[in-house]
Amino acid sequence: MHRLLAALTLCATVAFAQYTPSAGRNTPAAAYQEVRDQKTGEVTLRKDETAKVVKDGHGNASGNQYDLAVDGAFDGQTVLILDQVGNTLANTRTALREKGLNTVIYPSGATPSPAELKKALAKSCQLWLISTGSPLLNAEHIALIKAFFDAGHGVYIWGDNEPLYADANILASALVPGLRMEGNLAGNQVVGIADGSAKVGLRAGHLITTGLEHLYEGTSIATVQFTRPDGRNPALFDGGERSAARAPKLPEGFTSLLYGSAGNLVTVAYEKDGKRLMMDGGFTRLAVSWDDAGTARYVKNAAAWLVHPERFKETVAKK
Repeated sequence: MHRLLAALTLCATVAFAQYTPSAGRNTPAAAYQEVRDQKTGEVTLRKDETAKVVKDGHGNASGNQYDLAVDGAFDGQTVLILDQVGNTLANTRTALREKGLNTVIYPSGATPSPAELKKALAKSCQLWLISTGSPLLNAEHIALIKAFFDAGHGVYIWGDNEPLYADANILASALVPGLRMEGNLAGNQVVGIADGSAKVGLRAGHLITTGLEHLYEGTSIATVQFTRPDGRNPALFDGGERSAARAPKLPEGFTSLLYGSAGNLVTVAYEKDGKRLMMDGGFTRLAVSWDDAGTARYVKNAAAWLVHPERFKETVAKK
C-alpha cells in the first residue's frame, strides 16, 4: 500500500495514491524526497521547502520521486511484452520493476501460440508489441489482443524505421482503424518541450511526460499516420521534403506525445471509450543510448499510464 502524506494536495484528475505530486508536470513544482519505511516498504513523499529540484545532466528533474508513479505503485502487476526484434530489454525491465511491474517477455523467435497468449493476457495489466519487419501474428492473435484492449487494458505498439512495423500496423489498424506508421527519418537527437508553434518536441502537461523536459528521440524512426497508405510517401523518408504528412491532423481521442527533430509525429497516446493505447515509431530508444535523455522515466510513465489505475482502481490502484 502506498500513500502520499495528507499534507500533499493533488489535482482531482490525478488524485490516486499511485501518482506523485508531479503528475502531469514536466517541471516539478517543488522539491520532494521519497522515503521508504524499512519495515513495511511503504513509500511516502515529503515536501522539502528548503531544497531546490536537482536536475540531471540532460535537464530533467533527478530522482524517481518526479516520475508519474511512486516506486512500488503497481506491485504484483505484469507487463506482457511480445519482443519480435531481440534488442536488449534489460534496462526496460529494471525501470519497470522500480514501479512494482513484473515483465513477461516472449523473445524474438518465440511467438506464443494463440492459446498461450490468451493465458498470458489473463495475467497481465498491459501488452507491449515490439514489431519486426515480417508479420508473425495471425488473425487469432490479433483478435485476442483486440478483446484485451476493448476490455480497457493498455496496449503499447512499438515500431521503427521501414520495414520494422509489419505487425505494428496490422495490430494498430485492428484496434483503431486507420492508425499505422510509415517511413525512415534520421533522429538521434534530444528534443525539449514543444513550444506550440514548432512541430518538434514533447507534449507539455500530459501524465506520460511527467518530469520530462528533454527526451532522446531514438536513432532512425518511423512516423505515425492516420490514413491508409497511397503508395510510398517520400515525405516520411530521408531525402523527402517536409509536408503535412509528417505532422498529420490528430483524430478524436489521440494526443501527440513526441514530435521528432525532423518534424515528424513519433509517438501518440490514445484515450477514448475507456481504452488506452500508445504507438511509437522509435523502439531503438529502448536499446540505443538508453536514458540519453529521459528514456527510463518515459518508459516508467508510459507503463504507469497504461496500467489505467483510474479505471481498474479495484484491482491495480489499491489505496
